Amino acid sequence: MDSRSVKTSHHVDSDRGIDGNKKIKGRKEHIIVDTLGLPLAVAIHEANLHDSKGAPQAIEKLAYKFPRLVKILADGGYRGDLADWVKKKFGWILEVVLRPDECPSKFQVLPKRWIVERSFSWLENFRRLTIDYEFLAETAEAMVQIAFIQIMLNRFIE
Repeated sequence: MDSRSVKTSHHVDSDRGIDGNKKIKGRKEHIIVDTLGLPLAVAIHEANLHDSKGAPQAIEKLAYKFPRLVKILADGGYRGDLADWVKKKFGWILEVVLRPDECPSKFQVLPKRWIVERSFSWLENFRRLTIDYEFLAETAEAMVQIAFIQIMLNRFIE
C-alpha cells in the first residue's frame, strides 16, 4: 500500500488540499496492490490528509472482497494506530516496511515495496492521470481503475 500526490487543474475545487511534504496542491491517491502489482483497491481524497488518516478509506474497500487476505505491506507513512485498527477490525496484519538505519539518506530498493512503486510508474503512461482534471474524486478514482483495466488487459493479451 502506498500513496502519491497528484496536482489538480485550477478549475477543480472539491476534494483538493495541499500536501505539505511535497508542496503539491491537489489530491492523494492510495492504492493497494497484490504481489504482481495489480490493484486490489484505489481511494482518492484531498492531499492534506496524512497517509495514516486516508488509508482506512482504501482498506475498507478490501473488507469483503478478499477474505483470504492475511498481510498488507505499507511504507513508513502508515505507522501508528493504523496497524492496530486493521488488526482489530479485519484481523489482517499491517506490516510497515522501513528503511534500514545504517544508510537512511541513500536510495535503496526495499523488499516488496518496489511493487507498488512500479504500479504508480505504470500510471505515468496515462497522460490523463498526470494532472487530475476531474471535478469529483470519484471520477478520478474511476479513471485510475480504467487505466489499471487497460494495463491488465495488455498483460493478458501478451
